[in-house]
Amino acid sequence: MKLVWSPEIASKAYIDTVKSSEVFKQSGVAELIAAMAGGWNAKMIVETWSHGGVVTTSAGLAIAASHTCGRHVCIVPDERSKLAYIKAMHDAGVTSPEVIVGEAEDAAATLLEVDFLVVDCRRRDFGKVLMFAKISQRGAVLVRKNVNQRSVSGFKWHGVLHRGTRVVRTVYLPVGKGLDIAHIGSSGGVASSRKGPSRWIRHIDEKSGEEHLIRG
Repeated sequence: MKLVWSPEIASKAYIDTVKSSEVFKQSGVAELIAAMAGGWNAKMIVETWSHGGVVTTSAGLAIAASHTCGRHVCIVPDERSKLAYIKAMHDAGVTSPEVIVGEAEDAAATLLEVDFLVVDCRRRDFGKVLMFAKISQRGAVLVRKNVNQRSVSGFKWHGVLHRGTRVVRTVYLPVGKGLDIAHIGSSGGVASSRKGPSRWIRHIDEKSGEEHLIRG
């Protein structure tokens, strides 16, 4: 088994997140990430959050999880962040996911078969989450958000992932404050083997008007 792209679910997750973004009075990253999580039919969605952050991406992931019937988990560093996160999600009218409090490596190690993971690069421990996350055998999509484009060239996915992990492709998108995305191949498969033609997500940044395409 491996990740299989579903354009129908991607569209539903994208549209519903666009509607929810009207509450936040902003759009961009949340819709794109929701479309990817929905399109890949993610069953185990994990993200990181800390006090002071926004929950637009979290709302998008929650919406995607509702369409894929997946499990959505948020890792926070302390009880203060947990309470703030739950309140922010409630104020946004979105059901809060499971929230795990603790050190990044300990929390990530308890979660199995992760197939969609979003980490915030403003947290110093984001690398530990990637390192200790137990990726699904069918593959996964890993997303680093709030990435400065200058730091992309200095970051190596293989440097933080388990040895033997197959990074099929990576892409940097200048959406929001920057997204660095890696597609992890299924265990034991061949990176180039796939059924059907490639599909693309078309995304237009509301602020800049720039159009971005990401291959599924």
